Amino acid sequence: MPTVLQDVQTALDRIRRIDPKLQAVITPLADSSLQRARTLDTNGSRGPLHGIPIAIKDNICTTDGITSCGSKFLEAFRSPYDAHVVERLRDAGAVIVAKTNLDEFAMGSSTENSAHFPTRNPWDTQRVPGGSSGGSAALVAARVVPYALGSDTGGSIRQPAAFCGICGLKPSYGRVSRYGLVAFASSLDQIGPMATDVTGIARVLNVIAGHDPRDSTSVDEPVPDFVANLEQQLGDLRIGIAAEYFAKGLDAEVRKAVESAIETYRKLGAEIREISLPHSACTIACYYVVCTAEASSNLARYDGIHYGHRTAQPTDHIEVYSRSRAEGFGAEVKRRIMLGTFTLSSGYYDAYYLQALKVRTLIKQDFLNAFKTCDVILSPTTPTPAFRIGEKSADPLEMYLADIYTAAANLAGIPAISIPCGLTESKLPIGLQLMAPHFAEARLLQIAHAYQTATDHHLNTPPICAESPPEP
Repeated sequence: MPTVLQDVQTALDRIRRIDPKLQAVITPLADSSLQRARTLDTNGSRGPLHGIPIAIKDNICTTDGITSCGSKFLEAFRSPYDAHVVERLRDAGAVIVAKTNLDEFAMGSSTENSAHFPTRNPWDTQRVPGGSSGGSAALVAARVVPYALGSDTGGSIRQPAAFCGICGLKPSYGRVSRYGLVAFASSLDQIGPMATDVTGIARVLNVIAGHDPRDSTSVDEPVPDFVANLEQQLGDLRIGIAAEYFAKGLDAEVRKAVESAIETYRKLGAEIREISLPHSACTIACYYVVCTAEASSNLARYDGIHYGHRTAQPTDHIEVYSRSRAEGFGAEVKRRIMLGTFTLSSGYYDAYYLQALKVRTLIKQDFLNAFKTCDVILSPTTPTPAFRIGEKSADPLEMYLADIYTAAANLAGIPAISIPCGLTESKLPIGLQLMAPHFAEARLLQIAHAYQTATDHHLNTPPICAESPPEP
């Protein structure tokens, strides 16, 4: 039986061999992870994740290495504390081997907005892995690590999971503590697990879920054993299908794969019901008002004074602020700060931000109404498979539409998962999204697991695994 040290060394070796092709890792944590492995081999924690190598998105604070958020502003920032989820993982015996690349401050859908480098999709290195948790998704898909953590503000776990052919869960808002997650949009952000299958998602969620008094939005809700619940009988299962998620703009191959998944559930005994989410057309507009407003507020702390990048030789305090922010932030972050500041400004707050909050309430009510007649809602995760690097960079609006099916779950605060449901003719993964009522993760994972028991899409591996197989 391999030792923890051997398992961790294998993961680090795969990072060394594969990551030059993927550019998924910002900071390898070789020294600290090897030391941790030796300690576990000597003393042994024997926790539920004993000795398992895990990667962490680089907007989640760790005392090991840099926490840069993919930004020049924090390129030398060392966190003085671990995030709550990192503490939980360490207590469970996991070994953190890398901090992964992301769109700067988690603002993006392709991991092209990183100040470090764009990450590439292991299925086709000329394509994006999705974003903003693209680095975490790419490492899991390439079988470098079995599990990784990402964050999801409008689809940033589920969309890259779909593009990379793995599973990714956004838990209910408040299910997992945000303590130590660098804030983008505080009412939307949520940390979640990424894995090759639903069982892995359940194993990690068992560890990271639960109340944390350091996070005022953390909910003191009982945490079931998500792994134990997976094998329970589905019973009467009602799946809702919203016509709004199968309208114009959905790629034909994606539609075909999702419709095939619906038929699989029908064969498993599920009742398929038509539902309506009438305010779906407002989702992207609502989301990009709320998230940019909150980003404008949250990122005001990066001023060149407290920590992070500071411009050289400013002439006065105004130049400290303006030049530090101009030099430290990338184009997409600046765009969202300006949009958010505008929507919060005098004379526009009522017209934009307040209206968006009202629409958000309507979107949430749509889901509450739908869940009166169904257990989960099924949809595509993304309207298309992974697109080519640079394909959407010149058109921010087209890029934003990559989140058209995912952002509503964040606005409503409900749990949602993406699981693989097939490949296109050009061998690109397709993702299936399932959404459930608040704090119904156990039922959601059970339903997703039933699909994976009946199919084998989650067993598909990208070409890079054949090109770089594990060394004997």
